[in-house]
Amino acid sequence: MYDQKSINNITRILKKKYGTKPLTFLKGKKDYEFLFAVILSAQCTDKRVNEVTKDLYKKFKTLKSFATADLKDIEREIKPCGFYKNKARSLKNCSKKLISDYNSKVPCEIEDLMSLPGVGRKTANVVRNTIFDIPSIAVDTHVKRVSKKLGLTNNTNPDKVEEDLMRIVPKSAWNIWNTHIISIGREYCTARNQKCELCPLNENCATYKVKKKRNR
Repeated sequence: MYDQKSINNITRILKKKYGTKPLTFLKGKKDYEFLFAVILSAQCTDKRVNEVTKDLYKKFKTLKSFATADLKDIEREIKPCGFYKNKARSLKNCSKKLISDYNSKVPCEIEDLMSLPGVGRKTANVVRNTIFDIPSIAVDTHVKRVSKKLGLTNNTNPDKVEEDLMRIVPKSAWNIWNTHIISIGREYCTARNQKCELCPLNENCATYKVKKKRNR
């Protein structure tokens, strides 16, 4: 399915193209603001989230203001992000729990993060990776799709994909894997239109190798 040489080549190419640090797609000056942005990004574009949070954080300037806000007020602000009723409830309840259980600070342990309303494993890993610089692999749709095309996993369950990647990707590259592979997914390996010939990872991609062999 893969060989270590290909993995090493992939990580080297990613670092050369996108840098040695994780990219930041979502904005948030405070730790909880970034956490909330990740929660809002579920099934929504980062661009839209950043547009929404720009005004959201002006209206609700503290965790307490989120915790005590009327749900309808939060819903109104985040409606463009979709699933706004559930997300508003998550932001409000997450604020309450951060205040009551974590002294108004975003925790770094994955179990603590996942105890927060609206936070699943992917969100927890993004927060650990970005805020705390803790080596973590977050699996979203791009990471799942591209990693599978590269031949690094045969799984579709995000938790299983994460386990596969953690076994074979060098730990030193975990923190860049999420954002750099997302960038590959957005630029070259979209769900509907793959630009395989232009992709910098093509010579290390299992799908491309099969395609190239078939076209000979």
